[in-house]
Amino acid sequence: MTSMPATASRWKAPLVFLGFGAIAAAVASTAAFTSLHLGLAPWAMFVGWVAYFTRPISGRQGVYTWLCLLCGLLLGALAVLALRELMPMMGPFALALVVFVVAMVVVSMRAIRILDNIPAWFLGLIAFFAAHVEPSLGGLAELGGTGALGSAAGWISQRLQALLTRH
Repeated sequence: MTSMPATASRWKAPLVFLGFGAIAAAVASTAAFTSLHLGLAPWAMFVGWVAYFTRPISGRQGVYTWLCLLCGLLLGALAVLALRELMPMMGPFALALVVFVVAMVVVSMRAIRILDNIPAWFLGLIAFFAAHVEPSLGGLAELGGTGALGSAAGWISQRLQALLTRH
């Protein structure tokens, strides 16, 4: 009688482990396909996914994290505009000045509870510069929406994995 529960419990941990991976893979695959189908860059969707998992505590925290990602995108756009103005006057020193100001702004956000996810800010900055989009509302909306898709996919993956552990 004791061998049956022991056998069942012996298999539970590996199945949960595989289930977690299968859920993450299925959600990631679906999100990547959706991104591509919508004409969005799957890599940018994964930036939102990674940002979500910097603090995967709750859906609310996920929204705050996405907001930090969005702020990083906006700050990236402002940095590009600043560089365009300052480079003719300052040459390569403009980059040092702009990076200093951007880093000060980002690191200072640790004092504001809703905006204190510094890695998400930097992921937004990285995504903006990697995308090579114009610093426009359209470019920001596209990257922000793509990041939101990734964050939502991370949340869905987390919720489905939580359901798996309840059974």
